[in-house]
Amino acid sequence: MSQPVHATAVARYASGGWQGVLLRGPSGAGKSDLALRLIDAGWRLVADDYAWVWASDGRLFACAPERIAGRIEARGLDVLDAVFRPLARIVLLVDCVQATPERLPEPQWETLAGVRLPRLIVDVRPASAAVTLALAIDRL
Repeated sequence: MSQPVHATAVARYASGGWQGVLLRGPSGAGKSDLALRLIDAGWRLVADDYAWVWASDGRLFACAPERIAGRIEARGLDVLDAVFRPLARIVLLVDCVQATPERLPEPQWETLAGVRLPRLIVDVRPASAAVTLALAIDRL
């Protein structure tokens, strides 16, 4: 059974398959802004603002609600069409903040829909935030 999550999901092709991240945080945290930077770097939008998530065979998946599929908000501009994936396997949970996180934090994990996933806290303000997520996925 799927459940709605206030998050933006994006995915990239790596290690032989599509791997997604769930960008979480309150409204205005920078989820869509970071997603736009990731899309510019070749990632694909899965869902903006809200995603349906569910577990299958011990893995977590996400997709967009039908009414917002393929759409992303560019704050101060409009809601725009974007190249998107209809669903993605989520391999990383990312909490978006606008503050400097610990330099070398201990690994963190969280269970969502019964699936245990690595969790990362990312300051969305630096341009390097997009690269940080790509590097994090490469280390999984």
